[in-house]
Amino acid sequence: MAVILKSPGEIEAMKAAGQLSAEVLRKIGELVKPGVTTLELDEFAETYIREHGGIPAFKGYGGFPGSICASVNEQIVHGIPSKKVVLQTGDILSVDTGATVDGWVGDNAWTFAVDKISDDKKRLLKVTEQCMWAGLESAVAGNHLGDIGHAVQSIAEKAGYGVVREYVGHGVGHNMHEEPNVPNYGHRHLGMKLQVGMVLAIEPMINMGSRKVVDGNDGWLVCTRDGKPSAHFEKMVAITEDGPVVLTTEPDHRRPL
Repeated sequence: MAVILKSPGEIEAMKAAGQLSAEVLRKIGELVKPGVTTLELDEFAETYIREHGGIPAFKGYGGFPGSICASVNEQIVHGIPSKKVVLQTGDILSVDTGATVDGWVGDNAWTFAVDKISDDKKRLLKVTEQCMWAGLESAVAGNHLGDIGHAVQSIAEKAGYGVVREYVGHGVGHNMHEEPNVPNYGHRHLGMKLQVGMVLAIEPMINMGSRKVVDGNDGWLVCTRDGKPSAHFEKMVAITEDGPVVLTTEPDHRRPL
């Protein structure tokens, strides 16, 4: 498949989906606390998205049953919400969610602390968020995909963390996954050249230990092989003549906290 470039008008239209996706992610973050189940968070997300004019982008996508992915501690991505998963003090919870508005998809993720967490988990969250912002800032016309990956990888590995290879960012538009894939690792000046009109989801998945992963037994869940925690942060960015424009954001909330 070819990369689908978006016009300035289409990028503007995508902001509604981006803002609703960011808003529901922030609202979920406000609900994250000990004793809450990930199914409760999922039910809230679906109701909120539909009540605000959107359609949950994840629900039914490839057969996925939830409106959010909810991945706890060593779970990297694609955790299915469940009434059996009860959040505990000290957990970290990666929430990935999206909304479709007027045919455009918004997609974003954040890793939240459940009450008080250990210093090593705080550091993991801080570094992974830094990786995301560095990747977003590298989404400039004339750069290459390798520049984004290098920005993410260099920060993560300097901190002693593993960068997941098997799951990467991607283009976004009318479909949640479009070309190109956007790895969180790479070399400067290599890979596809970035063009005005690209819209990319940049989403580092960073492990406290090894980068190696293991699949769960439900066909969706992915965990760290060594059982150490993982964090996941994601925002969508449009490459414009004026530089990167983050689309999954709210006017008064750069971060969903």
